[in-house]
Amino acid sequence: MCGDFVGLEIPKSIKLEHQELHEELEEATLEDGPIGEAAKAVNKVLQPHFEKEEEFALPPLGLLCLLSEGQAISEISKVLAMTNKIKAELDQMLKEHQEIVAKLKDLIDAAMKEDKLEYVRFAEKLTLHAQTEEEVLYPAAILIGEHLKIKQK
Repeated sequence: MCGDFVGLEIPKSIKLEHQELHEELEEATLEDGPIGEAAKAVNKVLQPHFEKEEEFALPPLGLLCLLSEGQAISEISKVLAMTNKIKAELDQMLKEHQEIVAKLKDLIDAAMKEDKLEYVRFAEKLTLHAQTEEEVLYPAAILIGEHLKIKQK
């Protein structure tokens, strides 16, 4: 089931989704006027947030398939450092999501005024992505750490 993907890496599907979101946001920042300004405001809060996610919140998810198959995990101390960090910083990460979503609402307003629905769709897609992280990805990363702690005992 795991195929050739093994290890403490961000799953390819998530990595590609982040890339796509970044590229679409970059395109929006090139717009003149309110859309471009709103997109730049989103980027200002989103970029450091994505960096944190890619540093410690998302790489543990690469172990899900291996864990589901009962395979041994190497680098447990590295994994636990990451999962402990997401657990410790979860409140801050969620606050950052609130700030990002607020900036996305500004982008939606600007895009609606100029009838640029592609940017409305982008903002809605990024909002849904943040919700998926909150409801699924962050809890899954934390559970990986909790599972490994139990297995170590």
